[in-house]
Amino acid sequence: MPTHQPLPSPQPGPDAATSTDITLDARLALGEHESVDVPVRLGYRRDDPLAVALEFLGPAAEAGTWRFSRDLLWEGLQRPAGLGDVRIWPPCTCHGRASLRIMLRGCDNVVLIDLPSRQIRRWLRRDCFTLVPQGSEAGLIDWAAELDGLAA
Repeated sequence: MPTHQPLPSPQPGPDAATSTDITLDARLALGEHESVDVPVRLGYRRDDPLAVALEFLGPAAEAGTWRFSRDLLWEGLQRPAGLGDVRIWPPCTCHGRASLRIMLRGCDNVVLIDLPSRQIRRWLRRDCFTLVPQGSEAGLIDWAAELDGLAA
């Protein structure tokens, strides 16, 4: 494995954004034909360029905050994506669903939420990919610190 360090990325100026978030109304599926509205916030930070955070707000806050790949979220807007704890399905108009569906699997239960796909697509394109363009994420990671954390 090469030991060279990549060239440092230019640091944002004092007025440059380092994070972005969007608050959305989601539908939490309670059963096949039953759901409730819950507010959620999606967040993205330049210092954690590979992940987005999905935070449940209000009465659903007990569901916590989930972190998963920004690329997974983007891919899920195009086609079914994900394995394991987080899976995402794009809108399926043939089945009458115009929203993005995300399945979150915890130790004790599974949560299905539907989110407005157009707002998420716009947020990713205009905010997240502007903050950190696709393909440039690795240049922002402090690999030495990550390795130190794994070794500890």
